[in-house]
Amino acid sequence: MLRSWKMNLEVDPASNIPLFVQLSRAIVRDIERGRLSPGDALPGTRAMAQRLGIHRNTVDAAYRELIQQGWASAEPSRGTFVSTTLPVKTPKGFGSSPRQRMPQQPAFSLEAPRGVREDVAASASRGVLIFNDGTPDVRLAPSLALARAFRHVLTGRARTTLGAGDARGEPLLRQSLARMLSETRGLAAGEDDVLVTRGSQMALFLVAQTLVRPGDVVAVDALGYRPAWDALRLAGARLVGLPVDGEGVRVDALRTLLTQGPVRAVFVTPHHQYPTTVTLTAARRVELLRLAAESGMAVVEDDYDHEYHYEGRPVLPLASADRSGSVVYVGSLSKIMAPGLRLGYVVAPAPVVRQLAALRAVVDRQGDAPLERAVAELLEEGELQRHARRARREYLARRDALAEALRGALDEHVDFEVPAGGLALWVRLRERGDASGWAERARAEGVHVMPGHSFALEGQGPEAFRLGFASLNPTELREAVRRLARAR
Repeated sequence: MLRSWKMNLEVDPASNIPLFVQLSRAIVRDIERGRLSPGDALPGTRAMAQRLGIHRNTVDAAYRELIQQGWASAEPSRGTFVSTTLPVKTPKGFGSSPRQRMPQQPAFSLEAPRGVREDVAASASRGVLIFNDGTPDVRLAPSLALARAFRHVLTGRARTTLGAGDARGEPLLRQSLARMLSETRGLAAGEDDVLVTRGSQMALFLVAQTLVRPGDVVAVDALGYRPAWDALRLAGARLVGLPVDGEGVRVDALRTLLTQGPVRAVFVTPHHQYPTTVTLTAARRVELLRLAAESGMAVVEDDYDHEYHYEGRPVLPLASADRSGSVVYVGSLSKIMAPGLRLGYVVAPAPVVRQLAALRAVVDRQGDAPLERAVAELLEEGELQRHARRARREYLARRDALAEALRGALDEHVDFEVPAGGLALWVRLRERGDASGWAERARAEGVHVMPGHSFALEGQGPEAFRLGFASLNPTELREAVRRLARAR
């Protein structure tokens, strides 16, 4: 219904064409091009007259003209509406006319950003089961607790968050994050060492733009996270892949790379390597930090799912052992809450945070202060920690359900290790299997999987799948594996 919006139309009092005719023609044009749809309410005659600065009788005459021609209909006590039976066979969709739609090409030159692919996420058809890359289940999100916190923020003293804020993020959330990271991950961070962002991808983008200059060499896992690579390439980085084995990224390959010239940064996921889920060993962690301190290389550590560790003690981040200021630590709260609640953060020495905040202020003056304050209150009350424990138990059950289903249906065709943490399994195909072909056949069976080439920096990648289990419940996981087995 357009009645609640200002409907802007143009009429020219100096024209020889009567004003009521001009107005009726303008409305017809908007109906023809789809700006007005059948059933839309037209503004009242008084409101339209005031808006256009013309007499109310003129608007009334225009509306009568539209009604007589079949473009509009009047409903007693309700108003005037665009007719549901127009004088044309079908109204044109907005912008569908070649003469009136937006131009299909710009009049100026346009180059694609460096290394960034045009990638629009596909929505799943009804009934399709998706093994994503490890996205949490929105059905488990703490919606009621978050709604209560929002209500308190928007109605209590905390409603001051609706004003302009700090580009580094809501102070209470930065304080809460610093305490959480100190207690649970061994980071000796204070409020000034934390920057809150709209998700970890914004954090990676800001870090890349701050650290990298065109032509800089950045080392990454040869099997890894494409969105991070896109952010680095956009900053002008030249990416060099490092092999990954059962102990994580090969630090000896990084040592060799450093002998060939300067390396500006290395991007790693040491806790649960993405996509293989392996944990970087203690010896390699020590060597990586030593190389960084000696060479002046930055270490960008993406600890994307630290909360989800099921067996044994979680390994502390590299940043907890960093004594030289080499590590820029990136994390996310979206994995605890829900993917659509975009909250990430960066922890780094305060001068780095100040530069990140200065850049962030250019593209996004500040974050979502009400959301940040609400989440800070959930952290302070312990609600988010309790939710994380509940989610961890549920995802452990889902991990085990997926592993059991794979052993039952595909034990002769795949190999995998059950990871101690994370939200996905890395499943390798036997007998020189074709992961891409299998994925294509699986789509026809109503299940979506991510084959190994999706994670390869170069070449075809391994014959493997990354099966994210968090967003499917045990019943759905078993059905998804049955469909995958049928597609083999």
